[in-house]
Amino acid sequence: MRGSMLICGTTSDAGKSVLVAGLCRFLARQGVDVVPFKAQNMSNNSFVTLDGGEIGRAQALQARAAFKEPSVRFNPVLLKPGSDRTSQVVVLGQAVGEVSALSYRERKQQLLDTVLSTLDGLRQDHEVVICEGAGSPAEINLRANDIANMGLATRANLPVLVIGDIDRGGVFAHLFGTVAVLDAADQALVSGFVINKFRGDERLLEPGLRQLKALTGRPVLGVLPWREELWLDAEDSLSYNADGVIGRPQPPRKDWLRVAVIRLPRISNATDAEALACEPGVSVRFVTEPSRLADADVVVLPGSKATVSDLAWLRETGLARAIERFDGPVLGICGGFQMLSKRIEDDVESGRGTVDGLGLLDVDIRFQPRKTLATPVSTAWGEPVTGYEIHHGQVVRSTENPLIGDEGAQTDRILGTHWHGLLENDAFRRKFLCWAAERAGRDFEPGEVSFQAAREAQLDLLGDLVADHLDTKAVIDLLERGAPAGLPFVPPGAPPVAE
Repeated sequence: MRGSMLICGTTSDAGKSVLVAGLCRFLARQGVDVVPFKAQNMSNNSFVTLDGGEIGRAQALQARAAFKEPSVRFNPVLLKPGSDRTSQVVVLGQAVGEVSALSYRERKQQLLDTVLSTLDGLRQDHEVVICEGAGSPAEINLRANDIANMGLATRANLPVLVIGDIDRGGVFAHLFGTVAVLDAADQALVSGFVINKFRGDERLLEPGLRQLKALTGRPVLGVLPWREELWLDAEDSLSYNADGVIGRPQPPRKDWLRVAVIRLPRISNATDAEALACEPGVSVRFVTEPSRLADADVVVLPGSKATVSDLAWLRETGLARAIERFDGPVLGICGGFQMLSKRIEDDVESGRGTVDGLGLLDVDIRFQPRKTLATPVSTAWGEPVTGYEIHHGQVVRSTENPLIGDEGAQTDRILGTHWHGLLENDAFRRKFLCWAAERAGRDFEPGEVSFQAAREAQLDLLGDLVADHLDTKAVIDLLERGAPAGLPFVPPGAPPVAE
């Protein structure tokens, strides 16, 4: 088998990432040499590959689903928003500068060659490439310079499946409308639909499925059911429950331990807290206002793509004062660690010069032009640990004891580190939770959770959902033969795009 396809979504968070991961796991279990590909991702949840590059965390998860080591080739362009108007651009794993929304539209064409040559190389080196779109292909205002959705599909001749989230409501209108606003050349590649997050008796959908095919000439190739177990490695923090709860809290062995994670405006790698949420008796919740710390046992300050700006937000909201007054354990990760410092000198990310940190750690931070990207190995609290680093800020002065080898800082109740993924180390995580519970006066007993096993179980579940609820024969046929000839045009369609 050899082939490629593109998975597009009617909206952001429609299920593109999980469907790509599920297809990768399903095909890999059949012995197919398959890899994921996302031409352009916009996310502050990123991952460092072994070759020292930065990619979207979703593509790292999809690589694991395919039993592959994550590579910068799987996500050649990554945008990391630092504000509502600007983003850092990462190309083949390395930061190359900042762009505004308008300037990036002009730069996209310069990146198209990189995207297409990277995809071409993957298609030569592997049997199957499952591509993921970005946002929605129905964003026709962006079509002229698109390199991730139909712009990629037409240039690489990729059959396209469009997935819609029925849990949002209006899924048939979303699917029909997505096709109907595309021009004829784009529509010719849209080969079918997938419905995601369905709850109930699928027979109730049958009239709608038949009518959608009659209206568009394209079949629904599968209806994936809602599974509440699927929550690890969310693409962004908006994917979590509306009430702020991370994961599905399991009953405690003894007392509950309550963890408050500050939901920063430019939060990055929010997934760091997910390992805590896997443990029985640990309730992990995002918080955005000071009163939520009143009944917390532990506070986590996560990473940020805009450390100085998010620190100012902490002060504006009163959260900074609440954290300073909090008498329990506090863990700062990457940007959160930097906020806990005495002083931050930033002429790189924010350009605001020297600002005061929260002062809970006797540490000074200076931002450097060159970003640190690393996958270190060390020990912490007597346990072997691995993780990854993505940061411009560097410790230039510290009187505190290190947390991990010679990295980070710790006092009797404040911990800080630049490492992401530290809490995914099972033995260290359990020691951290027991230490935090003792500090908080909780009679807490940790479980025996393997975080990596929990992640693998979710990937296997995604593969099972594809096997059980998708027309895999039709998918394989699309991979091998491409989009069917003669797919009908759905009016009104968009006028041809000027290239």
